[in-house]
Amino acid sequence: RKERNAINEARKLHIPIVAIVDTNCDPDEIDYVIPGNDDAIRAIRLISSVMANAIMEGKQGEDNAAEEQPAAPEAVKE
Repeated sequence: RKERNAINEARKLHIPIVAIVDTNCDPDEIDYVIPGNDDAIRAIRLISSVMANAIMEGKQGEDNAAEEQPAAPEAVKE
């Protein structure tokens, strides 16, 4: 309810909405719901650490994929 402006702006820009949804929230406004207690610091720390680990794993995967791609052939000079 409090984040109405953020939700409206995300809808205008076609940005998917990912949110931690507690029992006092309306999940119909959210594209990707993460059920959880948004008031508990332990829950926020857990979700934040899982997201950070996923980002790190994704970046490592990008680095490995870039290393595996063959180098572009050099241009032929005439």
